[in-house]
Amino acid sequence: MMRLYYHPYSDNARRAVMTALSLNVPIELAAVDLRQGEQHAPAFLKLNPNHRVPVLVDDEFILWESHAIMQYLADKTPGQTVYPTDIRARADVNRWLFWCAQHLGPAVGILNREHVLKRLTGLGKADSAEVKRGEDLVYEFAGVLDTHLACREWICHGQLTLADLAIVTPFTGLLAAAAPGKLPISAFAHVQQWLARVETLDAWQKTIVVLARPIEP
Repeated sequence: MMRLYYHPYSDNARRAVMTALSLNVPIELAAVDLRQGEQHAPAFLKLNPNHRVPVLVDDEFILWESHAIMQYLADKTPGQTVYPTDIRARADVNRWLFWCAQHLGPAVGILNREHVLKRLTGLGKADSAEVKRGEDLVYEFAGVLDTHLACREWICHGQLTLADLAIVTPFTGLLAAAAPGKLPISAFAHVQQWLARVETLDAWQKTIVVLARPIEP
């Protein structure tokens, strides 16, 4: 059975967990306690020298980077529909995965760091200039997504795909849970409607339950 290393506060791990649950992939979840520094332990660094979660282990094959894990899990699942095999349809999904990794995720990450992680780790108060920069970027990219969703229920091809599972996590992860209202997306009605659709998915509900489990000492 494959093993997926994760932490409940990690937006990146959240999308990998949700993908596994969406595809009904038999998988063992192994929590990495980031607060205790387990990501820097020699055993974990052998799995991912970047000291990040998630990491997927499938026999002797080790894979890190959440979007790559999502793609791998889909490709291993016969009959799946969340990652199209048509070359153009797959390129479209890939386009949004890369957009999330390059633009939306890092923008939300700025606000995560300033509003939540600094407080949790005792690194001081939020930097107002950084907060403004993060807010501006999130507003810009949420606007791109909102315009795209104006005539669509899902991001790609009229159906749920990896694009939806990837992009929802920055909007609903650590910042949204610990500091609600800190993401400047209230003006984007199409994004709000899309988020509500995602939150009705069985995989979404199962992910909430899984990530709510306490990390065993």
